[in-house]
Amino acid sequence: MRVLVTGGAGFVGSHLCERLALDGHSVVVLDDLSTGSLENLRSLEGEVDFRLGSVTDRALVEELAQDVDAVAHLAAAVGVRLVIDRPLRTIETNVNGTQVLLDACVERRTPVLLASTSEVYGKSVQTPFRETDDLLLGPPDKTRWSYACSKALDECLAFAHAAENGIPVTVARLFNTVGPRQTGRYGMVLPTFVERALRGRPLTVHGSGLQTRCFAHVTDVAEALFGLLTHESARGEVFNVGSDQEISVRELARLVVESCDSSSEIALIPYDEAFGPGFEDVHRRVPDVSKLRRTLGFAPSTPVEDIVRDVVEDRQRARSTGAPAPTGRE
Repeated sequence: MRVLVTGGAGFVGSHLCERLALDGHSVVVLDDLSTGSLENLRSLEGEVDFRLGSVTDRALVEELAQDVDAVAHLAAAVGVRLVIDRPLRTIETNVNGTQVLLDACVERRTPVLLASTSEVYGKSVQTPFRETDDLLLGPPDKTRWSYACSKALDECLAFAHAAENGIPVTVARLFNTVGPRQTGRYGMVLPTFVERALRGRPLTVHGSGLQTRCFAHVTDVAEALFGLLTHESARGEVFNVGSDQEISVRELARLVVESCDSSSEIALIPYDEAFGPGFEDVHRRVPDVSKLRRTLGFAPSTPVEDIVRDVVEDRQRARSTGAPAPTGRE
């Protein structure tokens, strides 16, 4: 196939591009490089058709969509820090970009894989999260929820286009995805911890640190996205994509310090101090990935110890060559 990957120069997007190219597919990348980097596509130099531009550029997106067999839509505003600091940009980029992309796919009914997020489950305490669960989002005056609301609306737009215009859509709700090439620039926890540990600086953990997350290796996630994009049986469905191995943020920090052989301390700071008054967090975020496993025969399963080791080794290699921390996408 010839596949358009929006946000393809980002963290997850670049790994998906590599997976597509490995299987012989032709890849077109659309990225405005606001959070992505051409460095992320270095291994594919000469193998991808890169176009610099925004997914909100209707004329450009329509041009690119006319010449592809499928679209993986990963372009989005992401990261806790960016969402808190730029809520308007978050909403406009996510919703407008998805609308433009879907409109461009109507004429040829081009299949679309939409990257959504575990954030859409909101404040639900019913774990593990299942694709059929109700969504429980926080109040709109808390900027913490602007990202979740925008991605939930993206999903609604996708299924509305499926119902009215016959676009084959698949929604992938990504849980915490980590690995080489991820940046801590917008609040991503693991690369931030690793960078601070390698410098011997304190690792700051928000709240009690007992909140838990499930971290999936980006190559596993790229494999899952590749499968959902290429399996017709996945169309018209929503899938959780992530690991179901749970770890507390405090334990993750301890594991990073140990893996880096670092003298860094672990410091607890209140949410209000980190993000301002009224910030709301989710205590547990654990996916049910049984539907993904039934459909693809696969779900992310790389142990978190191995993931941390890969991230540490990646940053150590970069530091040895004097390279800055890479830019990318969660």
